[in-house]
Amino acid sequence: MEKVILQLGALACPSCMQKIEAGVKAQPGVENVKVLFNASKVKADIDASQTSGDKLKEVIENLGYEVESVKVKAS
Repeated sequence: MEKVILQLGALACPSCMQKIEAGVKAQPGVENVKVLFNASKVKADIDASQTSGDKLKEVIENLGYEVESVKVKAS
């Protein structure tokens, strides 16, 4: 299990947060996801054999949001 932290560009509204959370949760290998609206961050626990920080970045960018950085830490 790995922890991924994605720093986003500023989020405009709570519905943006919900859209991102739903998109990330739908990915195989995502165990837990939390979007921190005020910090513009996404934190997720992932199974690295099924997904990656770069894949989650791609998913979020395809939803129309900017990802400024991706950090991955082993649990």
